[in-house]
This record gives sequence, structure tokens and C-alpha cells, in this order.
Amino acid sequence: MTAGIDHLGLFIAAGILLNLTPGPDVLYIVTHALKRGWRTGAVAALGITAGCFVHIAAAALGVSALMAASSTAFSVLKWLGAAYLVYVGWTMLGIGGAKTGRAKSAGAQASDSQSPDASISMPAIDSIAADAMNTGARGQNHLNKVFVTGFWTNVLNPKVALFFLAFLPQFIAPAAEHKTAAFLLLGLIFNFNGLWINLGYAALGAAASQRFSALRHGMRWLERVAGVVFIGFGLKLALTDNPLH
Repeated sequence: MTAGIDHLGLFIAAGILLNLTPGPDVLYIVTHALKRGWRTGAVAALGITAGCFVHIAAAALGVSALMAASSTAFSVLKWLGAAYLVYVGWTMLGIGGAKTGRAKSAGAQASDSQSPDASISMPAIDSIAADAMNTGARGQNHLNKVFVTGFWTNVLNPKVALFFLAFLPQFIAPAAEHKTAAFLLLGLIFNFNGLWINLGYAALGAAASQRFSALRHGMRWLERVAGVVFIGFGLKLALTDNPLH
């Protein structure tokens, strides 16, 4: 027994198997890694992991127990989570955004075709530098959005909260003096192992994208399929009853 924890090895093994199981979080990470590479997939994994910390803290403090006991609290969080998953799926479909992107691309090509072949002046150099800075800012904003979306995708899923509430106490020794501390330690161990698995999924998605050129060409359709699946996850969550009742 370690710090009030029973069967630590069994807990770690079970946690790894559970983290390996595909779900909305894994789909979110792999989709972004396939589309934009390892860095974006890793940021998505960090967002998911940060969301898990919220559930661990809530369960340790008894908030998840209160939610499990209250049908109203569970229903509110369930509908918020379902609506958010549907929203994420809809944005991944990105029908309007795709048209806008094509229009911007066409405009950029037209601008390039009209550019003179004269030598680059100082104002032109300043313009190029400004464009580079704007591109970097847009890239950072995109990563921030990926992190925040992954965070809320996890936080607004009541099934994750109930999972921690039901799973972790099984490995806390009945005679443990500080059960809350033991619960938090188990949550940290579970989340630490989950982070590496999620980063592995990000690496897998990025490697698949680089290896298969056909996959890169079909990325837009792949993201739309992922959007449909996310909407399906949202509808499934909306139809879910509180498993503890």
C-alpha cells in the first residue's frame, strides 16, 4: 500500500487500457494531428489533459458526487456537453469556412500574378516582415483555439466526471488517513499516463499524414467525417441517462 493506495500496479495497467480506448478525445487529437502535424496534435492532447485535471479536482472535492446525486445537475452538464460536441462537429464540417478559404487563396494567387518582377524595395521588405508576423500570430491563435476547444470538450462531458468518481475510489485503502490526498494522487497518475498516450496518438496521426500523400489530399474530407462523428458523439451524450441512477 502506497500513500493509502491499494493495488497501484493494477490501477496503472487498467488506466493505460482505458486511456488507449478511442473516444471523442482521441478523435479530436488524431484529427488535428492529421491535418496540421505533431505540434497541433500535441496541443490538442494538452487541452484534453488539462480538462481531466478539472474532473479530478471536482471529484476529490465532492462536486462530482453532488452532480451524480442530482438529476438536474447531471442533465445541465450533459446538455451543455452535448451542445458543445455538436458545435465542435459543425465547425469541423466548415462548409462556409472552406468557401472563404478558397476565395482567399484565389485572391492571393491573383495578387501574385499581378506582382511586377522589379527589385524589392524597402517598403516591400517591411510588408513581408509584417506578413510574417501576422502569420505567426494567426498560428499561435490557432493553437490557442485547439487547446481551449480540447479543454472544454473534456470538461463538459459528465461521463468523464462520473468515471473518476466511480473508478478511483476502488483503489483507495479503507484505512487510508487522507482519502482526498490519495484520490488526487491516483488522478495525477492516471492523467500523467493518459498524457503520454494522447501524445502518442498525436504522433501516430502526424506520422500517418506524412507517410500517405493520399491522406493529405483527402484531409478536408477526413475533417468533415470527423465533424459528423463529433455530432454523433454529441447526440449520443444527449440521450445518455445518469449511469449512477
